[in-house]
Amino acid sequence: MENRPNVNVAAIGPEEVPVIDLSGDIERIVEEVGNACKEWGFFQVINHGVPLHLLEAMKETSKEFFDQPMDEKKKAKRDEEYAGEMEKLAFKLMEIICLSLGLPGGRLKGYFEEQTSFLRINHYPPCPFSDLTLGCGRHKDFDFLTVLAQDDVGGLEVKRNGKWVPVKPDPTALIINVGDICQVCF
Repeated sequence: MENRPNVNVAAIGPEEVPVIDLSGDIERIVEEVGNACKEWGFFQVINHGVPLHLLEAMKETSKEFFDQPMDEKKKAKRDEEYAGEMEKLAFKLMEIICLSLGLPGGRLKGYFEEQTSFLRINHYPPCPFSDLTLGCGRHKDFDFLTVLAQDDVGGLEVKRNGKWVPVKPDPTALIINVGDICQVCF
């Protein structure tokens, strides 16, 4: 219970988590990603190259998975194509982050070439009593990057300057959380 943020909706400011379009000018992308990493540690990406049909299929697969009885869940297999696309995006973002630091784009790739990606699916059904909702609770990610596909339920918030900022659900966007390993670079 102590880890649950005591969110005062009135205290949530008008700020919004940055949304970065990964199409177009690389210099703009590098600058925007660098700023988002430094200022927020979180951002959303659109036009990320992950096929939208895969995002939708994974959401449907997740829903079907969580609707099953526990013994059936134990037999489930992860979606390799989806995981592969997420890993490609993570490597692309790692290259952009390196460029934003003035490093060669491939500077960190060698550290992550062995299987270092994990696919996790969390399910938090809507709660009619939002002040009692636990979710994952307040935490930091220890890894380099976390790529999140958020459903339309929402609920994800980022703490910035002492205030909780909601991340607006967008079915075409992926949320990027800069982990502790990446933050060491900044």
